[in-house]
Amino acid sequence: MAELATVARPYAEAMFQAARGAAASGSLDDIAQQLDALAAVARDPELRQLAGDPQLGAEQLGAVMLSTLPQAPADAVRNLLQVVLENHRLAALPAIAEQFHRLKDDAQQCAEVVITSAFALDQRQLGELLPTLERRFARRLYARVEVDPALIGGVRVAVGDEVLDASVRARLDAMRNALTA
Repeated sequence: MAELATVARPYAEAMFQAARGAAASGSLDDIAQQLDALAAVARDPELRQLAGDPQLGAEQLGAVMLSTLPQAPADAVRNLLQVVLENHRLAALPAIAEQFHRLKDDAQQCAEVVITSAFALDQRQLGELLPTLERRFARRLYARVEVDPALIGGVRVAVGDEVLDASVRARLDAMRNALTA
């Protein structure tokens, strides 16, 4: 949703600047994990219903959300959550986390690669594929693997907007288009 992305951008940028000012890149990863956990909580329908209760203040709702984190949150995360709740922007929290990840990845010169395969990939196969993809896309990559049997064989790789489709399904589609053209 474009509106949420527009609302989330200044929050994510402020959070990123605060995180960079606080410590090294390890801190960025910790904050990203905390934002992901809060975003997951913010998606919960029961919490959204609780957030709509006019008798529950932003401070109480923030305390409930922070209590779900597995570790004590960074001060910057606690402050961000309080501002988001005071401004009634709970719905934007997942978009804030997503944009924070983009900013973090750009700063660390890395990116997420979504590898879609017809069959599950084991660690050995992934270990062989990742270095090749890192050379191809000229950055450090961390993988998320999805299985889609409709591909028949091969893989489809997506890094941001770039897609490399080396699946059997793509080759069959290309042959079909060539034959019908």
